Amino acid sequence: MTPQEAYLKTDEMLVNMGPQHPSTHGVLRVVIRTDGEVVRSATPHIGYLHRCKEKCGEAVTYPQYIPYTDRMDYLAAMSNNFAFCWAVEKLGDIESTPRAEHIRVIVGELQRIASHLVAFGTYGLDLGAFTPFLYAFRERERILDIFERLCGARLTYSYGRIGGVMRDMDAKSLEMTRNFIDMFDEKWDEYNALLTNNEIFIKRTANVGVLPADIAIAYGVTGPMLRGSGVKYDIRKDDPYSIYPQFEFDVPVGQGLMGTVGDCWDRYWVRMQEMKESSRIIRQALASLPDGPYMNPKVKKLIKPAWGEVYFRAENPRGELGFYIISVGEKKPYRCRVRGPSFCNLSVLGEISSGALIADLVAIIGSIDIVLGEVDR
Repeated sequence: MTPQEAYLKTDEMLVNMGPQHPSTHGVLRVVIRTDGEVVRSATPHIGYLHRCKEKCGEAVTYPQYIPYTDRMDYLAAMSNNFAFCWAVEKLGDIESTPRAEHIRVIVGELQRIASHLVAFGTYGLDLGAFTPFLYAFRERERILDIFERLCGARLTYSYGRIGGVMRDMDAKSLEMTRNFIDMFDEKWDEYNALLTNNEIFIKRTANVGVLPADIAIAYGVTGPMLRGSGVKYDIRKDDPYSIYPQFEFDVPVGQGLMGTVGDCWDRYWVRMQEMKESSRIIRQALASLPDGPYMNPKVKKLIKPAWGEVYFRAENPRGELGFYIISVGEKKPYRCRVRGPSFCNLSVLGEISSGALIADLVAIIGSIDIVLGEVDR
C-alpha cells in the first residue's frame, strides 16, 4: 500500500437511521454500515410498535377482533377488515350476500386508491417534492368523506362484518363514489405530469434499489414490490376470492421503462397504474350492484365455527395479507396469526441497499411503502 493509499483509506462507520426519522415512515430503526457515503449493509430493527395484535385475537370473540385489524395496516384498514371477515366466513362456512360482496369490492378498491395516494404523496415528499403530497391528500380526503358517511370514521373503520358489512351504501354514498371516480381519472393525469417524467425524480429512482425477480420471490415479497420486479402475480387473479372473477382488470408490472426492471421507479409506476385499475373495477362493481340485504340475516351475533383451521389471503395494497385461524368450537379463536405484507417486504431491505448511497436509502425505503403498525403488529 502506497502512502497515498494509506492516507485515503476510510473506516466503516455505523449510523442509526431512526427510530425517529421522517423517512422511515414510522418508528423503524435502520442500522447502516457505511463506507463514506456508500451503504455496505442496512439492517432494519423492528418492534417499537408491537402491541400483541395476534395474541389479542385469541382473547376476544370473532366479531370483537375486527377493530383490532384496523390498527395493523391503518392506511388500508378496510382491506384488513374484509380479509379477516372472509377468513372467518371460510372457516365457519358462512355466506355473505351478493350486495355486501359488491360493497366490499367497491370500498376495498377505494381503500387501495387512498393507500396508493399516500404512497405517491409521501414518496414525492421523501425526495424533495412537496406538491404531490398536497395533491394526493386532496383526493384522499374525498375518499375519506365517503368512508365517513358509511361508518362515521376516517382512519380506522370497523366497517366489515362477518356475513356482510356494517351499513348499506345509500344513494348519496353511491353518488359520491361515482363523482369521485369521474373526477379521479382526470386528476390522475395531473399526478402523472408532476412526478412520472420529472427529470430529478427519475434520477433519484431509476436504477436505484433494483430488486431482481428471483430475489423478490425468495424473500416472499408480494404486492406492488413483486410486480415492480416484473412478476405478474396478483391474488385477485391468481387465487380469486369474493366476486373479483366477475370484473375485468389488468395486473401492471415493472418493465424498466426508465432504468432497470425492479428499481424504485418501477415500483412507483406500478402503484400509479394500479390506481387506474382500481377505478376500473369500481365502475364495473357500481354498474352491477344488486339489490338485497347488506348483511346475511342468518348470521348469529355469537359466532362459533366448528373445529378446524383456515388460511385466507387477500390482495392488500401492500401485498398478500393472510389470516391463519384455528377454531376449537369456541366463540373466540384458539390461534390467530397474521401474514403481513409489509413485514415480508421490509425483510429484503438489506439485499437491495448494499452498494447504494445513503441518500438513495431514503428512496429505497419509500419505494417499499411500509406501515409499521402492520410490520410490528
